[in-house]
Amino acid sequence: MKIPHTFTIVFSLILLSAVATWFVPGGEFVRETVTISNADGSQSTRLVVKDNSFHYVESQPQTWQVFSSLFNGFCDKADIIIFILMVGGAFWILNNSHAIDIGVMAFLQWVQRLNKYRLIQKIGTDNIIITLVMLMFSVFGAVFGMSEETIAFSVIFVPLAVSMGYDSIVGLCMCYVAAHIGFAGAVLNPFTIGIAQGIADLPIFSGMEYRIVCWFVLTIIGIAFVLWYARRIKKDPQRSPVYKIDDYWRERVQQQDNSATQYHTPRIAYIVYALLSVVYPSTTIAIGRGSATLHIMPVLAALFVITGFIALRKSVHFFILDLLLFTIFYLVAGVLGYGWYVMEISALFLAMGLLSGIADSQKADDLAKLFLAGCKDIMSAALVVGLASGIIFILRDGKIIDTILYGLTHSLAETGTVASVGVMYVFQTLLNIVMPSGSAKAALTMPIMAQFADLINLSRQTTVLAFQFGDGFTNMLTPTSGVLIGCLGIARIPYGTWLRWAWKFILFLILIGFLLLLPTIYINLPGF
Repeated sequence: MKIPHTFTIVFSLILLSAVATWFVPGGEFVRETVTISNADGSQSTRLVVKDNSFHYVESQPQTWQVFSSLFNGFCDKADIIIFILMVGGAFWILNNSHAIDIGVMAFLQWVQRLNKYRLIQKIGTDNIIITLVMLMFSVFGAVFGMSEETIAFSVIFVPLAVSMGYDSIVGLCMCYVAAHIGFAGAVLNPFTIGIAQGIADLPIFSGMEYRIVCWFVLTIIGIAFVLWYARRIKKDPQRSPVYKIDDYWRERVQQQDNSATQYHTPRIAYIVYALLSVVYPSTTIAIGRGSATLHIMPVLAALFVITGFIALRKSVHFFILDLLLFTIFYLVAGVLGYGWYVMEISALFLAMGLLSGIADSQKADDLAKLFLAGCKDIMSAALVVGLASGIIFILRDGKIIDTILYGLTHSLAETGTVASVGVMYVFQTLLNIVMPSGSAKAALTMPIMAQFADLINLSRQTTVLAFQFGDGFTNMLTPTSGVLIGCLGIARIPYGTWLRWAWKFILFLILIGFLLLLPTIYINLPGF
């Protein structure tokens, strides 16, 4: 059975949504602005649904709007589209230096030397690498909601996985899937837990103890599944659903002959090093309800001065790898300490790419050509993000999102406690397919869910947990997620192929999420 092109699938969903606007009656909630407390003690405003405010409105069947929705989708996701293009261009410049290829080969050679230890042989060095990388990204997803950032890391881990004898799916799992499992099992994620608890009038990040247990269970399951799949592919690479597609990555890996690489350090690299060796101010890191002023930026700058000089003494390639490593460190510090988002992260990676090219003695015109080549290579991934966003505009302009929401929540009143939690969870899961924005979904659903929880003597924390799980798992399946489509585009994995591979695993995670919800009903848990 031939799988349609990703563009074909997404446009078909736009047409299906337009057809639905002709049959589903229009409806709207009245929304009001409320003030909520943030994790750092400050206050901000949110647009939430007013209680008992649903009313039917005149239907707005969509026709030619299927085409204008594409324009609106591109405008709405412009930040993600630009982010993808800037990251693609920056990494194309970096890749031209062959630093990543040299780094990957050096890393694999170092790993092979560890095999002389019997314990490492028994565990498997590849298993250790996959486990540690996935654990790291899962922590990032659970603590500060890493999502869009995984688009940039896919460029690194997909070729790494292929060079280790696996496929691009394993590479995507190492960063994207791991981060979104952590996102679903969030402990301190301000974009889901913080907003949902604020709207539900709960202490920000309360109930953390049980959420840590949930994160641990989900992360262990995710790592175990990826290790199992990776072992199968290692034994028989042709069992991979992307075996032929990965020819692109295998050719890229094989083209690099490290023995022919001339290790050198041009004078301009020392100039770049000198410009980057500056000290930054102290940083206030906010985690949970507390915060601490730490000298992270100065420490990172000092470490870069040391490691950068050592790398330069060896080769400009290792200096560029050092620059990439500290770009990641600054990204984490910026997100936690300064609230960086896609604009700042895009600028960070762009600077990394340009400085890498300059250190490699590239001329200005060559940098421009390389950047455009990178944008061209990643253009399809950027375009499909805007295309997928058009689905939301059709449903919204057709006035049927609120009607669907009202119909599903209204049916909860006729079920028991366990069934209510299950229906609530299923509703949040299904809603995430058409509305992947966690903050928007929290503002829409939490006022209703919180009130309903009071009526059936259910903890509001349970409704937050149901929202959290429902928001997280289907992010790895829905074509309306710009991050998923962007990562698949970079990895060159067709959406249909990914859907066919991932749906059973995601369904299993959804089932585990429901089982983790049950103790919140029967057991007196801290914060619940």
